[in-house]
Parts: sequence; structure tokens; C-alpha cells
Amino acid sequence: MRILVIKTLLIIALLCGYLAITPSAQVVKQNVALTTQIDSMFKTDQFWRIEFTKKYRKEKSAYSDETIQSKWTEADRINELKAKAIIKKYGYPGYDMVGSSSDSFWAVIQHCDDDIPFQEQVLALMKRQMVKNNASKEKYAYLTDRILVNKNQKQIYGTQLSRNTKTGKYSPFRLKDPKGVDKLRQEVGLEPLAVYIKNFQ
Repeated sequence: MRILVIKTLLIIALLCGYLAITPSAQVVKQNVALTTQIDSMFKTDQFWRIEFTKKYRKEKSAYSDETIQSKWTEADRINELKAKAIIKKYGYPGYDMVGSSSDSFWAVIQHCDDDIPFQEQVLALMKRQMVKNNASKEKYAYLTDRILVNKNQKQIYGTQLSRNTKTGKYSPFRLKDPKGVDKLRQEVGLEPLAVYIKNFQ
């Protein structure tokens, strides 16, 4: 249930443009084949999430709940296998290798919740690129929190939210440093936590 809630919130945020896939550096894409593969993976990653969100928002979808869930699970499984192959061959694909598709690759990794050790492996590789401004600090923060929450630990940046089913209001999962969270968010280019939460209301 925890993972489903996190997934749902991330989908809604992406669809609202709040976590828009935008690179922090403008570069010429170096590996066209890899970029094309990642773009295809991201398209698949988003398709069934968009259909799920239509249902969540009581909008019309051409697919049944059962089809969406089964296709979503299968798409994630296949994408995870492809992502592991990419990591093994290239390491973390940064902006110099695949341009803005580096952020699309992050989105795929963000959804590999059934293999936390793999997410942790990618996080370490991503950090190496981040310190060279070759990967997104913001996305690094999201993946960091994602892993911590999936491990039932306190998150750092407050990016992962929980929805109260009675009030409909959102609040962050447990924080390591509630008083200092905004300073930590600012360091990675994120807006204040209160502003972030307001976007979900």
C-alpha cells in the first residue's frame, strides 16, 4: 500500500508538470541509440500511469482497472530489466550521454520499487554524475527519499507524501530533520516544503 500511494502521488505530480523532465544542462546528445531506448522506456512507463490517473480522477479511460494494473506491472518489470542492462553497460547515463533523457531514465529508476538494492546502486552512480553537474540534484533528492521511505526510514527532503483518506490532505512521510528540511531542499534546488505540498491540495 505504501508503494502504491507513493507511485500515485508521483504520477499526479508528473502529470501536473510539477516534476517536469527538464535537464539542468544543455548538451548535444551523444548516444542516439541509448537516448531512443530510454525515451521509449519512459513513454511506456508513463502510459499506464496516465491511464491509472484517469481512473483516480474519475475520468474516462479505454481500459479496465484489471488491464491497467496488469499492463502497468508488466511494463515496470520489463523496464527494470532494461534499466539494469543500461546500468551494467554504461553506468548512470548523464546529460553528456543522453541529454534530457537522463531525467527520463531517473523516472524509470524511481519506479523500480521492488528492487531497493538496485535503486541504491543507481543512486550511488547518479551521485557521481550529480557532483559533476551531469545529473539532476532535484531528481537525486527524490530518489534518495524514495529509497528511505521504501525502507520505512525517515526521509531527508520531504519529497514523498502521504494522503489522509479522511481529510484528503497531504503530508510528508517522516522527516529526519523537520526544522531544517527547507534548507536541505534549497541546497538541491527544491522549493519550500509548504509550497510543494500545496501543489497537491
